[in-house]
Amino acid sequence: MSNIFKKKSISLLLKEAAANEGGLKKTLGVWSLIALGIGAIIGAGLFVRTAAAAGEAAGSGVTLSFALAAIGCAFAGLCYAEFASTIPIAGSAYTYSYATLGEIVAWIIGWALLMEYALGAATVSIAWSEYLNNLLGGAIPYEWCHSPFEHVNKVIGVENITMLSKELAMTAKHGVVILSDSELAKLAPEVKSIVQTTSGYLNAPALGILLLVTLLLIKGTQESAFINGIMVFLKVAIVLVFIFIGWQFINPSNHTPYLIPEGVENHEGIFEHGWGGVVGGAAIVFFAFIGFDAVSTAAQEAKNPKRDMPIGILGSLIICTILYILFAHVLTGVAPWEEYEKAGKEASVAYAVNTYMPGYGWLATSITIAILAGFSSVILVMLMGQSRVFYSMSKDGLIPKVFSDLHPKFKTPYKSNMILFVLVGAFAAFVPGSVAGDLTSFGTLFAFVIVCAGIIVMRKKFPHLERPFKTPLVPLVPILGMGVCMFMIIALDLTTLTVAGIWMVMGFLIYFTYGRRNSKIDEQQEREDQLDSRE
Repeated sequence: MSNIFKKKSISLLLKEAAANEGGLKKTLGVWSLIALGIGAIIGAGLFVRTAAAAGEAAGSGVTLSFALAAIGCAFAGLCYAEFASTIPIAGSAYTYSYATLGEIVAWIIGWALLMEYALGAATVSIAWSEYLNNLLGGAIPYEWCHSPFEHVNKVIGVENITMLSKELAMTAKHGVVILSDSELAKLAPEVKSIVQTTSGYLNAPALGILLLVTLLLIKGTQESAFINGIMVFLKVAIVLVFIFIGWQFINPSNHTPYLIPEGVENHEGIFEHGWGGVVGGAAIVFFAFIGFDAVSTAAQEAKNPKRDMPIGILGSLIICTILYILFAHVLTGVAPWEEYEKAGKEASVAYAVNTYMPGYGWLATSITIAILAGFSSVILVMLMGQSRVFYSMSKDGLIPKVFSDLHPKFKTPYKSNMILFVLVGAFAAFVPGSVAGDLTSFGTLFAFVIVCAGIIVMRKKFPHLERPFKTPLVPLVPILGMGVCMFMIIALDLTTLTVAGIWMVMGFLIYFTYGRRNSKIDEQQEREDQLDSRE
């Protein structure tokens, strides 16, 4: 049993990084790394999850939720920065935990990262589909842009809407009232007959964008980074435009009270109102911060990783945190948080502009176009990060060799990209975005906890290792990072935690039936011993 805790030699990892034995091209500079971070961070988390967190848990206090989530990310980010500069090799948290905590922990992290990156890409592709349909005025039938597990209740036509209560009738938009299941249940039997319920078949637009991004990733990392840079510029520009223009439309009454009061209907849970709601909101919007860690997966493709990796990780995190808090403040100030519980959740920014910012219809359209480009960049970085984690796991023998096969011309893990398209596409087509998003938060938080723990272990066992960047105040910062992230894991809903638990059990089964038997750690250790004997 002890061999499942065998560790990869840090000296061997450093030799592999120096020699670039994997064959991945070193094409990324510091600005490309920062752009990769921003490209992954600003996406569905900001444009979709902000409204969800405000409506479901935090109210206007979602700004505080972002601040709390950012603190947890800052602690973890400092730990990632040390690892990425010290062990600049593909694999991110998987590689770091393999070197410090052992093979079984590395497997657990690699499996959890599948929830972070793959499900993250699936969640964002679902949001991409929602915004595309919004841009097209709802031209895509509901059945073909939603999961089979989703449905919508509609009352259509003025004559039918007049049969509803005054409160419900006032929510009508373009002759349509959308009812939640709880509202539908309260209707009189004769009124229920006018409600049209439509269920989804599959999310076709989400599959389409995943295919396009996969083809781009197969073409090459440098090309992907260039396209990502363009999309990041558009995305950040439109966020700033919304903040500056939206600021003048803020209604102070929408921020009063700032937190959801106790006793509000559908907010009885401890993490659904007051300061508990701020924590619950942080667990929801934490999804918005995944991305800075994805920068570390590209360490082996950075030109000067020892200097540039910490700048890319921490720089992108700082920039995005500032934008997030300002954005959330404007979004909840322009429209009441109560409306984000249902009316504006799928396209909250466009909804707020069209409803509460008269004369700026053009802004809603341009925002939607920029968001589509931004979401594309998130999908790109998430899929790139996942393929690099799979690449490292495959090189170690824990998953089949097909995941580390490089394209003969482009030097990208093209087979891994194609397999990921099938896996991620299945989630995007058939799983609701809210479910995938919460599981992504779990995978991210879990990885952060392990990375913070790994810093403490590495400092103790390898005190003389060269560290171009050092995490300050060790072990205080890693301990705080673990504490904040564990607290946010607990704040996730029971369904998410249950599904995550089942997912981890599946991972253990795969490891003990395949990964453990095919591990190359002993072979790699023998190779290092031979190299040392020659020296």
